[in-house]
Amino acid sequence: MTITLYDTLGIIGVVIILIAYFALQIEKLSVQDWRYSAMNAFGALLILISLVFSFNLASFIIEIAWLAISLFGLFRAFQTR
Repeated sequence: MTITLYDTLGIIGVVIILIAYFALQIEKLSVQDWRYSAMNAFGALLILISLVFSFNLASFIIEIAWLAISLFGLFRAFQTR
């Protein structure tokens, strides 16, 4: 099995999302913190890039939703500042 650059980007995206969620669970980040939404948005974007080269419809749908919700969270975080 060969891991491509796009696979690597997708894996990095997954790791970023997992780190954000773990940081939330151990209370290092809060849901209102712009960094939480930014990490989720960036992770979802990297996963979406990987999906362009190895498409999976279900994964594509969830990552579009994840990105949209994260961008909404970023918008709210900066709006309340």
